[in-house]
Amino acid sequence: MSSSGRRTQPGLLAARILLWSGALAPALWLGAGFFTGWLGVNPIEKLTRVTGLTALIVLLVTLAVSPARRLTGWNPIIKLRRPLGLFAFFYAFLHFGIWMVLDLGFQLAWVWEDIVERPYITVGFSAFLLLIPLAATSTKGWIRRLGKRWSTLHKLTYVATGLGLVHFYWLVKADIRLPVILATIFGLLMASRVSRWWSRRHRRRERSSEATRTAPASS
Repeated sequence: MSSSGRRTQPGLLAARILLWSGALAPALWLGAGFFTGWLGVNPIEKLTRVTGLTALIVLLVTLAVSPARRLTGWNPIIKLRRPLGLFAFFYAFLHFGIWMVLDLGFQLAWVWEDIVERPYITVGFSAFLLLIPLAATSTKGWIRRLGKRWSTLHKLTYVATGLGLVHFYWLVKADIRLPVILATIFGLLMASRVSRWWSRRHRRRERSSEATRTAPASS
C-alpha cells in the first residue's frame, strides 16, 4: 500500500484529536483539582462521582458510533470506537480504584463486604468486571484470533452499560434526572440496534421466500 493510502484522512484526524482532548479533559481536571483543592470539602466523593459518570457517558458515546456511521455514511468514524471503549474502561478503572484505595483504604475485607451487602455496589462491580475482558481483547491480535466470536463477546458492552446505569440510578437516590436522561439515550441506542436487526432478519426471510418460489420444481 502506498503512503497516501495509509495517510489518515483529515476528518478522521480531527475527530481523533477531539476524542483524545475530550476524553482526557476530565482526568486532567480531576488530577489538578485533587492536588490544588478545587474539588471541595469531599474530594474523594467528587473523584468517584465524576469518574463513574464519565465512564458511563463514554460508553454511551461508544455505542453511538455505529448508528452515527449509518446515519452519516461516514465509515471512518468506526475507527473511533475502540479508543472510546478503552477510555470508558480507563474511567471505570479509576472509579473502582478511587473507591477501593482512597475511600476504603484498600481494606479488602471492607471492599468485599460492600460488594456483597450493597446492591448498587454489587451491580456496579459486575459492570466493571464485564468491561475487563472487553478491554483485554480490544487489540487487533485478539480481533484476529477470536474472529466472529469477538463481536459476540463485545456485545457485553450493552450489559455493562445497562448495569452501570442501574448503579448510577441507585446511587443518586434523590435527583434522578440525569440517570433518566442517560437511560433514555441508552434505550434509543438499543432500539436502533433492535430495529436494524429486525429489518435484516425480515429481508433475509423475504430473500429466502423468493428463492423458494423461483426455484425450479424437481422432476
